[in-house]
Amino acid sequence: MRPITLAKTATAALTTALVGGMASRPAQSAWYESLRKPSFQPPRQAFPIVWPILYAGIAVVSARTIDRLRAEGKDDETRVYTVALAGNLAVNAAWSWVFFSRRQLGAAAVTAAALTASSADLTRRAVQAQGAPGAVLTPYPLWCAFATALSTRIWMLNRK
Repeated sequence: MRPITLAKTATAALTTALVGGMASRPAQSAWYESLRKPSFQPPRQAFPIVWPILYAGIAVVSARTIDRLRAEGKDDETRVYTVALAGNLAVNAAWSWVFFSRRQLGAAAVTAAALTASSADLTRRAVQAQGAPGAVLTPYPLWCAFATALSTRIWMLNRK
């Protein structure tokens, strides 16, 4: 893995975290706390632990995938993966804005489902490109699937 590729994917993941984090600022806390949540809601402390680990995995696996595809001369697949990564990270950041800033719970559930599909596709592409090392990304779509269930249930519990 080339350091420049890792720097680029890490910057993309960090930017996603920062942009998404801006939407979930402390001013949103009272509103969020007032929502009814399902019994399977993780403790608040879980999120700042899980997401950095997932973002690190995204950065490392994506850098390895991009470099592997380039080394094999698969320029079209490299471009497709890079576009898929950019789209995935955009949807990832968008979820926080839809949920916390816009408070559109139904749209957030749909966005979470799109993120799950995109994350599964990204993982599939990484595994296809590099085999087992690409599977390190597997927790990402699994967490997104859980987040989709959580987001959907919060929407259902709080519909008016």
